Amino acid sequence: MQLRPGEPQASLARRSLSFAVATFLVATANARPAMGASDPDAPDRPSTDSADTEGKRDRPHAGRKDDQKPEDTATKRASIELAGYNDSDHVTVVTPSVALGIENVSGASLHANYLVDVVSAASIDIVSTASPRWEEVRHAGGLSAEYKPHDFGVGIGGSVSSEPDYLSYGAYATVTKDFDEKNWTLFFGYGFSHDTAGRCGAGGPCTPFSVFSRDLQRGSFNGGVDFVVDRASLASVTGDLIIESGDQSKPYRYIPMFSAADAAKIPAGASIEIVNAHRLPERPLEQLPLSRRRFALTGRYARRLDDSTLRLEERVYDDSWGLIASSTDARWIFDLGKRFDVWPHARLHVQSSVSFWQLAYVSGAGPGWNLPEYRTGDRELGPLYTTEGGFGIKWYLGTDAEPRQWALQLTGDAMYTSYSNDLYLTSRTAVLSALLFEGEF
Repeated sequence: MQLRPGEPQASLARRSLSFAVATFLVATANARPAMGASDPDAPDRPSTDSADTEGKRDRPHAGRKDDQKPEDTATKRASIELAGYNDSDHVTVVTPSVALGIENVSGASLHANYLVDVVSAASIDIVSTASPRWEEVRHAGGLSAEYKPHDFGVGIGGSVSSEPDYLSYGAYATVTKDFDEKNWTLFFGYGFSHDTAGRCGAGGPCTPFSVFSRDLQRGSFNGGVDFVVDRASLASVTGDLIIESGDQSKPYRYIPMFSAADAAKIPAGASIEIVNAHRLPERPLEQLPLSRRRFALTGRYARRLDDSTLRLEERVYDDSWGLIASSTDARWIFDLGKRFDVWPHARLHVQSSVSFWQLAYVSGAGPGWNLPEYRTGDRELGPLYTTEGGFGIKWYLGTDAEPRQWALQLTGDAMYTSYSNDLYLTSRTAVLSALLFEGEF
């Protein structure tokens, strides 16, 4: 992503990921756990009954296989979505996407997705370096396959993401195993990705990766268990370990430096004028540690009530940079007849800062630059909390016999983030919305 000094590329990437995650959570909002063939909460399946056989005995060769067409046992799904993000820091992201999938009763499935991020930004970090508003486009796609004929399954997948000055690709593999008549399931996965960050001029050409680039490699280990709590409830516990190696510093992010005396005068949320009046002439590039280990533990619980489904999620996080976080998410989906589902949504995220975080970094006395080893201007690495609330509605447009064959979905969320120890900003508000059309045939 072609960023000007100070623009938080990681946060924009997370926003794009959040679009995809929100789409997945809401798109599966009505898929209830199958607890048996007679379970009324089992997901709807297209009918595979053969045509009426009355009178066939009077038709010549009616029972011969040569006269019968092969039964199509596959379920196809397709969706298109338009998502949008806008915040009070003058950042706008528009994301159209498309997803396709096919599943066979034999346990084989294939899924593909493609999206485009169109980003326009004139954030305070850009303005503080006298850079103009910029626009950029990111393309991303993925392909995955799974085969689970009985109680053991395997899956593979890959993805690629491309921007003018950034290229990322990766692949993963998973295994799952059911136990006790599918009352609980173990799963494990491993993924690898490689990112290459480059640099582009302000509205000009990009430097080839062969001349300038920074590489980041990431290995991800994932494992956990899904289990049936009772006939109306499901739960899961998942652990994630991510090992990163490489330089994640942003090649456009410059860090203002201060003397020890002036650093003490800088308040949280200091304006551009205050920062420029007290900072030293040097403004070095951001420098982050060259390795990072992340760990997350996530618990999920879903319960089917008479006419609604409650979903809860809690995630705790820790990493080798000293950042500790907690994310709590709740969604309550209500059935309004056969045609509508509606749900409120709430989320709370709280985190500490990385161990080397400073509101105002100090350049020590002495000849030349005497800089701290690590320094960053990415406020997403500082102390913050985010509250989020919103709604969703899904309208089923299929026939009376199969109303869920086609659906139109609208979601919207408002977010408020408070930064307790950062330059330029003390808070940010944002709106995230998405319109989704999907079909099953």
